[in-house]
Amino acid sequence: MPLVRREELLERQEEFPRERLSAWLDRLGYPAVDLVDLAGDVSPRRYLRVELRNGGSVILASYPEAVRSACCRFVVTTSRLEAVGVRVPALLAVDCDAGLMLIEDAGESTLYARGGTGWRDLYPYYEKAVEIARRIAGIPPADVARLSPPLGEALLRQELQQTWELFLLPGGLTGGRELSERLRRGFDELCSHLGRERAVPCHRDFMVRNLVPQEPPPDLVVLDHQDLRLGPPFYDLASLFNDSLFPPRWIEDRLLKPMLDSIAARLSYHRAAAQRTLKAVGTFAAFSRRGLDRHRRLIPPTLRRALHHLAGLPETEAVTGELARLWAPVLEPAPDRDLLD
Repeated sequence: MPLVRREELLERQEEFPRERLSAWLDRLGYPAVDLVDLAGDVSPRRYLRVELRNGGSVILASYPEAVRSACCRFVVTTSRLEAVGVRVPALLAVDCDAGLMLIEDAGESTLYARGGTGWRDLYPYYEKAVEIARRIAGIPPADVARLSPPLGEALLRQELQQTWELFLLPGGLTGGRELSERLRRGFDELCSHLGRERAVPCHRDFMVRNLVPQEPPPDLVVLDHQDLRLGPPFYDLASLFNDSLFPPRWIEDRLLKPMLDSIAARLSYHRAAAQRTLKAVGTFAAFSRRGLDRHRRLIPPTLRRALHHLAGLPETEAVTGELARLWAPVLEPAPDRDLLD
């Protein structure tokens, strides 16, 4: 782990020493036996599982001053999602001025962690997740419009630029000058199309690592929803089916076919999925540069998924043959979870 990452962790601990956290919990009537740090990525937020003296556990989130506004957003997005019947962790106590929040412990086993149980067992959870995505998209747009900047053309393009600079270009994966220019134009056109679509509320990171199975099956709790905002209509579904866990095509076809009932809808989905997968590759590459390598193994299947969706778009289909040859060393070997057929 690079020194900068270690310093970031130390800064978090200095701002929220365990003595302070324990005292806050005691005042609330949640005396702790133990505080266990939970694995995170690069967010300054810190999460701890609080083992309670009287049994059970809760989750304690601490927000350093630089990201304290996210605490306030989480409170609002919790309310917005609960209002449309989306199950999220219950808020038990909130002090955003102090950067502290206590929430329900939804459990440790995400839908991603259950990826080895078999696709037929996972199918009901994906069906439930599609229903949840519809509920999120049905939130009145005015209720989320001011929470965060929309996932529009500029932000979508900015995300692809990160992937270009951190992964594609350093790896020699943009080809020579001619292919590089054609690919760049294709990415720009893709983002332009998405930016012109009617925006709907979206979770922003609606994927299997943010979905926790509950009783009774196939109930799900939705995590990490503070970035709720307006975005492309198929963005959340594109995230669900193309980020971290890659369901076989029969699941995708069965659950999405009723919604992808026109050429325009299918193109919209392919564009959202192409952008999301390419964005995820850039995010994984950025994590790796900061010493967080556990997602690096997801780059080959994610890039393969991106290539599949780029091939379905008029603005990029002409370059996918060349990209497939150029990207072949990165795409192999295919992991067990990457089952497209």
